[in-house]
Formats: sequence, C-alpha cells, structure tokens
Amino acid sequence: MQRWWYTEDKSNVKDKVHREKRINGRKEDSGFKEWTFKVFLNSELNLHEKVAVTGNCDELGNWDPDNCVLLSHDGSNIWTLKLNVPSKIDINYRYFIASIDPSNNSDVHVRKWETHLKPRCIPADEMMTSDNNLETFGVVEGVEKVDKGWLTNETILQFKFYNNPFMLKDRIKNRILYVKMTPMNLRINAESSNLHAIMDESLSNDTRENNTDTPAYAFTEVSTGNGEEYLYTKQEQFGRAYNNDDVLTFHVTVTEPENIAYLIDLYTYSRKSIMDHDPPYHLGYHYLLPNMLRKSEGCLELPITCSSKHRPLGMMKVGYVKITPINDPKFDLSITYERHWNEKHKGLDVGHRGAGTSFKASSGNTIRENTIASLKKAASSGAKFVEFDVQLSKDLTPVIYHDFHVYVSLKKKGTFDASDMLELPMKELTLEQLKNLKVYHTVEARSKEPKFFDEELAEHQPFPELSEAFDMIDEDVGFNIEIKSAQELEDGTSESTSSSIDKNLYVDCILEVVLAKAKNRRIVFSSFDPDICIMLRNKQNVFPTMFLTLGKTTRYKQYRYPLCNTIQNAVKFSVANELLGIVAHSEDLLRDISQVNLVKDHGLAIFCWGDDNNCKDNIKFLKDKGLHAIIYDKVDVLIDKEVYYVGTESKRESEILEQIIIEHQFLPSSSVKQAG
Repeated sequence: MQRWWYTEDKSNVKDKVHREKRINGRKEDSGFKEWTFKVFLNSELNLHEKVAVTGNCDELGNWDPDNCVLLSHDGSNIWTLKLNVPSKIDINYRYFIASIDPSNNSDVHVRKWETHLKPRCIPADEMMTSDNNLETFGVVEGVEKVDKGWLTNETILQFKFYNNPFMLKDRIKNRILYVKMTPMNLRINAESSNLHAIMDESLSNDTRENNTDTPAYAFTEVSTGNGEEYLYTKQEQFGRAYNNDDVLTFHVTVTEPENIAYLIDLYTYSRKSIMDHDPPYHLGYHYLLPNMLRKSEGCLELPITCSSKHRPLGMMKVGYVKITPINDPKFDLSITYERHWNEKHKGLDVGHRGAGTSFKASSGNTIRENTIASLKKAASSGAKFVEFDVQLSKDLTPVIYHDFHVYVSLKKKGTFDASDMLELPMKELTLEQLKNLKVYHTVEARSKEPKFFDEELAEHQPFPELSEAFDMIDEDVGFNIEIKSAQELEDGTSESTSSSIDKNLYVDCILEVVLAKAKNRRIVFSSFDPDICIMLRNKQNVFPTMFLTLGKTTRYKQYRYPLCNTIQNAVKFSVANELLGIVAHSEDLLRDISQVNLVKDHGLAIFCWGDDNNCKDNIKFLKDKGLHAIIYDKVDVLIDKEVYYVGTESKRESEILEQIIIEHQFLPSSSVKQAG
C-alpha cells in the first residue's frame, strides 16, 4: 500500500506527494479538472492532527484513510488543497481530521470524520468557481454530522473512578480532589537520560504537561459521566474535580501501550488558597506502569504518595478497560450507520429471543427460545427485527443462548433426576459438547421437569451458532444482537462466578462472524455491559450499538457500575460515547413516560424491553409515544397483524427504493444497509 511518507522529512514528502498528484493529473485527454478544496475548521486541533480529504477516486485515495490527501493552512482556520480530479464522473468526498503517528510518519488515525449518509459531491459537469469554494467542516447542506473515528492500530484505555474510590487520612478525607492523568513515554532513545531521570523530571512541576525528551503520542480526554460535564473534553490544567458519587472517566488513545505509563496526579485546595483565589496545590500522585494493564479489564487498588514528603497518604481504586483494534477487515470512510436511524422507522416489532422467552411460567411458548425455529417463527409472524443473545463457547464459537449457566445430565438422555444434574458455566463447554450432551435450562433443573421434547429437530436444537442464524433467517429480517457479559452487582455478587474470557477476544470473535455474514442485513448491537458497548463502537465503523439499561426497577438487582442503573445516566453515557441510543426497561418508562422525550431530545434512538411489553395495550401506548422499537414475547399473538399485513410489503419496497436513490447510490453492491 502506498504511504504518504517514506524516509524524507514529512513536510517535504507531503509537498512531493501533492506535486506528483497534480502532475499526474494533467492528462492530455482533458479527463481531469483542477479543483480547490477549501474548508473552514471551527475548532482547535491537537498536536499531530491535520485536516484531510478522501473520496471515490484514485486521486483522493478511494476512501482509504492511509491514501488520503492532506490539506494545508497558513495559520488560520481555513485549510486548502488544489488537486486535479476526474471531470467525467461525480466526485464524492469527505473531510476528516487525521492524526499521523510521529514514530513512523505513516500510520493514519481517524480522529473525527464527516458522517452524513450522502457525502459531499462535485458533479461531473461542474467547474470550479468562487461561489462553491469555502465549505465548513462537518456541515453538509446545513446539517452538521461529525463522529469520532475507529481504531486502526491504536489502543484505547479508559480509567474509571466511581463509587467514591479515594481513601485518605482523616485530615484531608473531606476535601474535593482534582484528578489529572498524564500519559508518559517510557521508550528510551540514545538522546534520553535514564528512566529514573525521566520520572524525576516528570514530577518536577505541578503545572507541567509531559515534558520528557520524547513526549507520548497520546490523546487524553475526560468525562464526568453522571454530571453536567459528561461529554469527553480535554482535561483541565489541574485535572477534573471528583465529587461524591461522581463517575469520572479518562479516555486515552495510544499507539504503543507497552511503552506508556500513566501519572495520576491529585490536587486540592487549602482553605487559604480558596480565600486568596490561588490555584490548588499538588497533594499526591501514583505512577501506573504498563505491566499492570496487561488484561483487557481490571480494578486496581493503588497507593497515593504525598507529593512533598513522599509518604503514603491513602489509597484509591481505579477501574480500567483496554480496547484493541480488530485485525480484519479494514474499514474505510465511504459510509457509516453507527449513529444513523431513519426517523420514519418507529414502533418496530422486535421478537424477544425470537418468538419469546420459553422458561417463564406465563410464557406458554411451545418453541424453545433462542433457536432457529423461534427466530423463524418471529420473522414469519411479522417481526421487523429479532432480538437474541450471543456468547462464546469454550472453543470461542459464538452461540445463541441467554443464561450464563446450564445443567448437564450425568445419566442417559432418557432419565431425568435433579440430583444427577451438574451446573456448569456455559462458556466451559465446547460447541460439540453443547450440541451432544443433554443440556437442561436452569428452570428445568429446578422444577425437575424437562419442558421441550422436540430437540431432535435440527431447528429446535438449543445453542445454534450465530453464523447459522445469518444463513437461515431471511435477510430482510434485522438482527438485534445482544452480547452477553457477566457483570458485578451492587450487592457485591456477580452474574457469573467463573472467570471470564478476555473481553477483547470475546468481542472480536463475535464481530468476525457478523462482518463476514452481514451482507445487506440490518444489524443493531446491544449490551448491558458498558465496556462491551464501547468496544463495539470503537472496533468497527459500520453497525450501530445501543446501551441496555435496567433503569429504576424492583424486579432485578442493580449493577455496581452506576451508569447502568438510570435512564438519565444511560443517555449521558450513550451521547458521550457516540452510541445509536439506549434500550430502556419498560418498567421504568411506564413509571415516567417523559423519559422517552429525554432520550429523543438528545438525538438518540430508543428501544424498550421488559415483561410489561407483553401486553397489547402497553405495546400500542409505547408506540404512540414514539419509541423506535418494542421488544416483546409472543410476537405471533401480540403483533397487530392488520397494521403489519396491510401494505407492509409495498411500503418495504418503497423504502428500499427510496434509500437506494437517496443514500445508496454511492455504495458498491457489497456495502451494508442502514440500521433502521
């Protein structure tokens, strides 16, 4: 693959590349025209960031960020580029903010990009004039849409301070602390001093940034997830205040995590400094080394060292999640549906675990949940989407199943005795074992009564592979794929007592199947685990992700992580992390229906789940309030067949045609359909 820079000085090579493109563009057959790209950027750029452009021709890199073209500027906020482009085709293009890795002057990271479904366009018959010159970054036809990029070869680390994690000596324990996190480069070159000197220098100034000889190539942002400052922004000079019950998250993007340490500084105000309007003083610090961050997630208990006397002041707990890029495929800038939902698509009927849950006393379901037969039943009954649960077997195969545990019979299949049951974590069994052993649901084991006797039929077998669902369910039926992940509960217990699979590996295995099998199917990911949601958002740039939330409930135990437990916090989390929306618990929505508008006013889509949805009156009420989708059981019984069957197919056809005309004329035939 051609890169922008080789061994020359990057500014010289950049000019060379631009010059070569202009020379190569001057064709004798007049098939090219000179075009000036000129864009106004209404925001500050970080170090190493530049404005770039890419599009649907060789000269613009064919949507590949590695082959895009940089714009230049004269110190103002206007960036320009003159380039010869083909004159006989429409040129579709987007601007984006590129960051160039200084360690090789080659790797391109997409920091922000324009994400309108319809990109900018230079018509084939249009010539350059002064009237069509200046554009505004992120604004197309008066609509602003800018999203963060996805991981190419970077790594994201999120450090989380929540549930009042600071334990300090009595004399200072009631003070408000200000937390600052600084990535520090541990790579030592020939010109650098020894490691101890670098550390000493890094601690020499309370108002410092990273002032080593080789500063870290890193981007750090901070969010107070349950407060007014929930959007990620640059951290303040003396860090972000941590008040009681805050959820403080530092979002750090790096390219060499094995060579980056993190200096956690704590500041606070003395009574005198408040009265004199002086800045806070440096209270303490801890140096977090990369060898402590080898796992994909964890919770660390760290000592706080006094900055003046270098004695222990107390302890702090820091949760973290590490997000690594998926190996294949390579994503581009042609289009994304990560935050797009067609507003015409409201009140969609979504089959819960296919045709509905089958192990509740009131279900009355004759088809086992989360089987191919159940998914087909929901689809044939009129569901626009089917929702199902996915987790990994021991041999890392994505299978469709809800519970974290199963019961395995120790006798032949013909006998059934609860005393002969062995409870096992589902992930401790291989796909072959799940298929061949007689496996019972938890409800069957407790009641001592097997519920289903048709498992000899292939489509009624539990534990279908995710890939089978793609192969066997009609492509017009969308998939709401809930990724299961055991979490810690507020009372200190966990949804699963066994050790978990590495979370990056877990998500990658599922994504690989989805990306290989998706074709034109509409897909929405969802999860109760906020870390899973963030991984899905940052590992790819095609499919949308929604945050499942319990909300305020009397039916389920609350999660330990506070952002999971209210719709208000779920909204802030979803906006901050650029998710499509939330999947709310209908119990909470029916308690306070004004929360629907809260979600929609923040530009989010809203689905809902819960037992309260299994009622025609509630389904109609929630649809009338504008929810985008209702997930419920017994789709074959509860769906409004009159609404579904009258004109549904013709409407479906017209929607497809409209989308092709308006949005998909710019896509190759293999591209993915919008989520809605």
